[in-house]
Amino acid sequence: MNADKSNARILLVEDDKNLSLVIKDYLILADYDITLCDNGESAWETFKNHSFDLCILDVMLPKLDGFTLGEMIRHQNESVPILFLTAKSAKEDKIRGFKIGADDYIVKPFNIEELVLRIEVFLKRTRIEPVLKEKFAIGMYSFDYLNLSLIHQEVSHKLTQREADVLKILSVHIEQVVKREDILMQVWGEDDYFLGRSLDVFISKLRRYLNKDMNVRIINYHAVGFRLTVITP
Repeated sequence: MNADKSNARILLVEDDKNLSLVIKDYLILADYDITLCDNGESAWETFKNHSFDLCILDVMLPKLDGFTLGEMIRHQNESVPILFLTAKSAKEDKIRGFKIGADDYIVKPFNIEELVLRIEVFLKRTRIEPVLKEKFAIGMYSFDYLNLSLIHQEVSHKLTQREADVLKILSVHIEQVVKREDILMQVWGEDDYFLGRSLDVFISKLRRYLNKDMNVRIINYHAVGFRLTVITP
């Protein structure tokens, strides 16, 4: 991914012509390189043939809906950030989006400045900056935060940015209980019921990724938080 905001390439998929042009023009003014598609099929063809730093997908799209498109994108690229943009506000729809591998979910109507701020958060996380620690040993796993990779023996699994963010927090505080609200604030920037449900989805995914080492566990302390632990045989 590009570290320079002015070179960041964004795939915007929105079939509402007026809204899509407003978003596109605003993001261009913010120095982003925007590719606009108005249906899921053309967006998929575009994604397959070009490289993008971030995808913004409307859910209610003609020809191929946003959730299906998101699944296809995530299957081909496990790390590109995906933001769903939709009028659907039901918690079940949001949970489905995160299960697919979405990094964020913005409900219409929204403030376009909020959208830009969320985009900037993801792009900043892709920049290589000096930090105390970015690689972690977790039992038989090697976790490389910068490269979004979780390696077990010779098998490498690519994480999404949000998955890596959550795992990093747990890894930094390994063998310690990390409060739910602390994870939510650090990763999502806010703490509410829906985001708590989303965090549970991410924790479940991380448990599956770590299940090749039976000594590695993420323990849930009900209504309190989580602890990443490596049990000594």
